[in-house]
Amino acid sequence: MATVGQLQKQFVDFSTSLYREGFLDDQFIQLQKLQDESNPDFVFEVVSLFFEDSEKLLNNLAIALQQQVVDFKQVDAHVHQFKGSSSSIGAHRVKNMCVAFRNSCEEKNLDGCLRCLQQINHEYCLIKNKLETVFRLERQILEAGGTIPLIA
Repeated sequence: MATVGQLQKQFVDFSTSLYREGFLDDQFIQLQKLQDESNPDFVFEVVSLFFEDSEKLLNNLAIALQQQVVDFKQVDAHVHQFKGSSSSIGAHRVKNMCVAFRNSCEEKNLDGCLRCLQQINHEYCLIKNKLETVFRLERQILEAGGTIPLIA
């Protein structure tokens, strides 16, 4: 079993890579700063809500793009909502994909929208898996009696 120090180093290295590789931006750090002793699960709860909302939005987007006549305004509204929620948790790469997706909506480009949906699904799955790893490492550190290191 890993020691607290090893877990903390693993946590710092993994978290730092998420910023370096553009998965997260400074907004995630701001979110972490809102967490305190009175609400120790704040970030986990906010990100869990993001996951729930994202699953619904991605499903709604898939359905909207399969219609005989695609309502690009509706698709754009879903993408706009997804862009806002991903931006609010600092999911940088997802947010950037939403920008490209909205451009395809504006151009009423169905093929472009379908490509963007596929790419945004991919980026969403990546960030979801990576954030789940962060939360698992945090839990392991706390269970081992350690404290979560701050990422600056």
